[in-house]
Amino acid sequence: MQVPIRKPGKYTYSKPDLHLTRAKLNGLKEELERLKTTNRPRAMKEVSRLAEMGDFSENAAYQIAKGRLRGLNERINELEERVKKAIVIQTKGTDTVQIGHKVTVEANGRRSTFRVLGSEESDPGQHIISYTSPLGSAVLDKAVGDRITMKVKNSEVTYVIVMIAENP
Repeated sequence: MQVPIRKPGKYTYSKPDLHLTRAKLNGLKEELERLKTTNRPRAMKEVSRLAEMGDFSENAAYQIAKGRLRGLNERINELEERVKKAIVIQTKGTDTVQIGHKVTVEANGRRSTFRVLGSEESDPGQHIISYTSPLGSAVLDKAVGDRITMKVKNSEVTYVIVMIAENP
């Protein structure tokens, strides 16, 4: 059976967001260290153990272990690049909204508070939005009292920035 060849989609080769909090960067460093010191040596031992069984072409367990080691090495390379190129989010004052700030907006008589972070850490359920999201990009560089009008579905919503705070 032939597997269909598909063209890569729009998001196939998307680059990771480099804006990270110090906590997220530390988490990536811990994962990288764990992969290098624990997982990779274990996977290498498994590959060498299975290689001793002989015929590589018919040794399925060896092929699987080798693929697992290859995937582990790819993840390590990816994490090393992300850690090396990471931009740690640091806020400077609360005059205007920046990445890392906690922002309170009011729309239609309701207040909402959210934190603006990189897309890597966004979690709308926890009131964390990405600076690349429509609302996140609209509030960047705005001050308290500024109005932002956005088209939401078939209507327009006007947000007023009520408060800007640094998040610890």
